[in-house]
Amino acid sequence: MTDPSGPPAQPEAPAGSRPGPAAERRLAVRAVAKGDQPGGLDPARIASMYERVGGRPWFVALVDRFYDGVATDPVLRPLYPDQDLTAARDHLTGFLIQYWGGPMTYSEQRGHPRLRMRHVPFAIGAAERDAWYGHMAAAVAAGGLTDDDREAFLTYFAMASDSLVNRPG
Repeated sequence: MTDPSGPPAQPEAPAGSRPGPAAERRLAVRAVAKGDQPGGLDPARIASMYERVGGRPWFVALVDRFYDGVATDPVLRPLYPDQDLTAARDHLTGFLIQYWGGPMTYSEQRGHPRLRMRHVPFAIGAAERDAWYGHMAAAVAAGGLTDDDREAFLTYFAMASDSLVNRPG
C-alpha cells in the first residue's frame, strides 16, 4: 500500500544489496521534501555549516578530494575543457563556502550562481550525474563530519546533481 501523501512505494531491493546512487539521492530528497530535520536540529539556533566544519580549509579539502576523483574519471573529465582544473576547483569552493554560510565572495566575483545556466553547455545525463554524486559523496564521507552534517551535505548534493541533468539518459 502506498502513502497517499508521498511518492509511490519503490520495489524492495534484494536482501543484502545496497541502493545505488540514484536510490540514495531519492531517499535524501524525500527526507527534505517531507521537512525532516536530521537529529531534530533547529537550524536557526545553530552555527552555520561553514562555521561548524571549520571554515574555508574544510571546503578547500572537500573540493580537492572531489576533483582528485574527477581528474581521472572517464565520464566526467571530458566535461571540463581546461587541462588544469584550478579554475573549476576555485569556483566550486567559493560557491560552496557561500552556500553553506561563509563569505559572499563567490557572488561578488562571479555574480549570481545561476547553476543551471552555467551548466547548460555541458551534456549532463544520468551517467554524469551519478559519477558526479559518487565522487562528491566519497569526498563528503572522508570529511570527518557528524552524521547530521554529513546527511545535510549529501541531501543537498543529491538535489543539486539531480537538478543539473539536462539530457536524457
